[in-house]
Amino acid sequence: MPAYRPGEAREWALENLTGVSGVTIPSFTADLTRLNRAAIAHDIEHIIGLGFDHTLVMAEVNLTPEENAEFTAIARDTAGDRLGLFFHAAFGTLADNIRAARLAEKAGADLALLSYPPQFRAESEDDVYEYTRGFCEQTGLGVMIFPLPSWGFERFHPAGMSVALIRRMLDTIPNIVAIKAEQGYPLPAGVIETYHHFAGEVVISCPIEGHCVPLMDVLDLRFSGTSNTQWMSTYFPAAFAKARAGRWAEAMEDYWRGNPPRQAHDAGTGGYLSATGGLTRTIWKYQAWLAGFGGGPRRAPAMRAPDRHMRTLRAGLSAAGLPVTDLPDSEFLRGRFPA
Repeated sequence: MPAYRPGEAREWALENLTGVSGVTIPSFTADLTRLNRAAIAHDIEHIIGLGFDHTLVMAEVNLTPEENAEFTAIARDTAGDRLGLFFHAAFGTLADNIRAARLAEKAGADLALLSYPPQFRAESEDDVYEYTRGFCEQTGLGVMIFPLPSWGFERFHPAGMSVALIRRMLDTIPNIVAIKAEQGYPLPAGVIETYHHFAGEVVISCPIEGHCVPLMDVLDLRFSGTSNTQWMSTYFPAAFAKARAGRWAEAMEDYWRGNPPRQAHDAGTGGYLSATGGLTRTIWKYQAWLAGFGGGPRRAPAMRAPDRHMRTLRAGLSAAGLPVTDLPDSEFLRGRFPA
């Protein structure tokens, strides 16, 4: 159950939602019939050890709401109170997301990240508002809304979610506690405009690591997430903490040392993101495996990780002097904890 009572989520988040959030993708047994508890527990311990404050319990894979609750429970049992957990409202229908959120809340989730299903085609801002309200009113979790070009809402506003729409949501949906601001990605205009209008009312997240640290010289950003920055090991939690503590110049020194893997990530993901409007979680799982996470098999349907992208991502970490496994890529899908 969350640490806050009904009606207190926004106030709680303004005080407690700080630091950085990574992403934890579920691990499965070799026959893909069950969750791999040992691998999940390892990944949770590892992300805590790297200095992350929160993680998204990733559901945008072939996972049932019940399995997602089990995944959440394993994460909570492993982490205790050392790590905040985001439920990922990424199931196929509004009803599924509500059911999964209720199960995850009982299993130990702290907050929810709201996505919009692929078959949800909004034709107006009213449609987006009603879906968002419909989810938020049926969960006890505080919700981070997520303006993102992938949803296709630009058909009725260039920002996807306009300032007016977000204003309406915040005024009428009290358990919205944060905004993961990616309007206009890959440009930073969305987070800057969101901060201008709503900072202080709810938590403003700049989840794009390549934007966040530079912007922290001019924006008082207190939280960044959710994103797969854990593949760069301790770099981002440390740089974020330095910038928050007024040591921005030092944080930027770290930032530039991290440029090779940042460029490798952009090279490996930019093409398919713009072409498909989606992310390949296999690449994210591989990136984490390079940095010591469990890896392991994925349920179909799942995109493959091309060898050329693997080589580029591995070389990026090596060029920056960041931790990278010496295991061959052939071990990735076997995983560190085969079961």
